[in-house]
Amino acid sequence: MDRKIFNEEHQLFRKTFRQYLEKKIIPHLETWDEAHMVPREVWLDAGEQGWLCPTASKQYGGLECDFLYSVIIQEELAYAGASSVSWGLHSDIVLPYIENFGSEAQKQKWIPKCISGECVLAIAMTEPAVGSDLANLKTRAVRQGDHYIVNGAKVFISNGQCADLYIVAVRTEDTNPPHRGVSLLLIEGNTPGFQRGRNLKKIGMQGQDTSELFFEDCKVPVENLLGKEGMGFKYLMNNLQQERLVIAIGAVGAAKGALKHTIDYVKTREIFGKPLSKFQNTQFELADMSTKVQIGQSFIDDLLPRHMAGENVVTEVSMAKYWTTDMQFEVSDRCLQLFGGYGYMQEYPISRFFVDARVQRIYGGANEVMKDLVARGLGL
Repeated sequence: MDRKIFNEEHQLFRKTFRQYLEKKIIPHLETWDEAHMVPREVWLDAGEQGWLCPTASKQYGGLECDFLYSVIIQEELAYAGASSVSWGLHSDIVLPYIENFGSEAQKQKWIPKCISGECVLAIAMTEPAVGSDLANLKTRAVRQGDHYIVNGAKVFISNGQCADLYIVAVRTEDTNPPHRGVSLLLIEGNTPGFQRGRNLKKIGMQGQDTSELFFEDCKVPVENLLGKEGMGFKYLMNNLQQERLVIAIGAVGAAKGALKHTIDYVKTREIFGKPLSKFQNTQFELADMSTKVQIGQSFIDDLLPRHMAGENVVTEVSMAKYWTTDMQFEVSDRCLQLFGGYGYMQEYPISRFFVDARVQRIYGGANEVMKDLVARGLGL
């Protein structure tokens, strides 16, 4: 499909970035999977090339590109099956909190290092007993003079091991309703009282470090409060529109990648004396999946200009997040089936697309939560 939202410069950028992935990223994915970590030098090289935080202001050393450049990066990483490379989380999900709500001193201190890859970002919302119920989180920050004393735990934190700076959702006050007592703190990785827990073992996204975090009398300077005290829940809701859109973008990109590998495979795999692609079942399966991917892409391409224009599309983005990730999982599953037994072997990329797809329906707000948000948008 000729996608109308991109211009010639965007297309040239996509071509250059895809070449970079083929040379610098794809050959190393298996090694990073085994290490359960992407090396820091990869982040630094990405910063030097301009792949990190491309929308950041020139005032802080950024390129000040439009959001479609970030979209291209996210699409191409997903298409390549490079789920371990979490540049989208860093650039398009976490950085906007600092850009939108940070003080000038906070922006000057951290944004240039985020652009260069010297400072890797993470956001810590999810807690062991709370999950998606952000309004009732238990990690507590008590102000004592010019510091907050933080106690609590977080879990399932992407970039949890490698990050240098964490945006941590904490409770600063007991309120009714509870969401009014939530604040955000910027906590550096070397802060006394902060400890990274295990690099959690997952069934997919093996190269992406996902961790527990622990805070025991963690002493955080008051100047590391992000925005205003008690406004954290509002800030989270404000930024979740883009977070969920980024997940949906990746879901469609990954589904396209799974299809590409499968179409190439069925053209060369022979069974009963002819290519697998010549069987009607194969053709119908791929035609149906391609149609669903196209529908998802059309939905995303409608939402992107509206999001970039500042329109409130929370309901539509919630629809997109749950529908595209459900579609991604279905497509990767059906594609793997066309590989037969080989699809279950890790040496075939389709196996990575399959296992990596499963978590998409859970993080960023479980798909059941997305349906609840859609229902609210309908006035139910």
